[in-house]
Amino acid sequence: MSKREVDIVVISDVHLGTFGSKAEELLTYLNSINPKKVILNGDFIDVWQFSKWYFPKSHLKVIRCILKYLTDDIPVYYLTGNHDDMLRTFTDFKIGSFHLLNKLIINIDGKQAWFFHGDFLDIVTWYSKFLAKLGTISYHALIMINWVVNWILVKLGQPKISFSQRIKSCVKGAANNVNKFEQNFTKIAAEKGYSLVVCGHSHKPEIKEIITNNGSITYLNSGDWVESLTALEYYNNYWSIYKHNTLYNVQTLQNEVLDYKELDTEDEYFKKFT
Repeated sequence: MSKREVDIVVISDVHLGTFGSKAEELLTYLNSINPKKVILNGDFIDVWQFSKWYFPKSHLKVIRCILKYLTDDIPVYYLTGNHDDMLRTFTDFKIGSFHLLNKLIINIDGKQAWFFHGDFLDIVTWYSKFLAKLGTISYHALIMINWVVNWILVKLGQPKISFSQRIKSCVKGAANNVNKFEQNFTKIAAEKGYSLVVCGHSHKPEIKEIITNNGSITYLNSGDWVESLTALEYYNNYWSIYKHNTLYNVQTLQNEVLDYKELDTEDEYFKKFT
């Protein structure tokens, strides 16, 4: 079976080591592509939820697949996230073609692209880790219940449903938070002179143009491998979103003027990621 050529693949929020991680589906995807550069944009391994008793073979196979890229001298950039934040102690580590970083800034066809996970502007994550971890436990419990319900639905010949996505769609504040998340990052990107900002964390795959006071910025989010089962691909000067079982290209949307909250981007903490 021939593999698809991909210049850059961006994967985030795999959460290996948790029940909700769709490692088998990710492995199928990784075995279908031949990337020139791999960017793991945070929360690849879930240290918060890691347990000795749960790490299936499929999760190990995903890690082996990444290691195979390294043996083939394919650059792999592991960008730290909040669920693997303990790795930030070793940031800027490099061995062979493996790079461990908080952020990645590269030139893509003459444009500066800024890659990072996206948790450093999440107030709950950084200022109330207890609430963040409690929310994570609740989320994964919901995923487990959802898995049981979907198993029953499939047996009854009914379509699967997503509890968490339905809840998010019903909560107005959740949508507003995602919008602020996107707006804040694109504002910082414009101030720093970047043309593209690529992140994860929100579990919402996206490609769109956002206009700020300092110009238009392309915002990209790679989604996750718990529910969305998506990745970003760059090939032939074109960004697209891969969705498992269906490959579809999401063209850059029309410019959207968004309001944003002013942020102090000169804080020392921001410098680690910007």
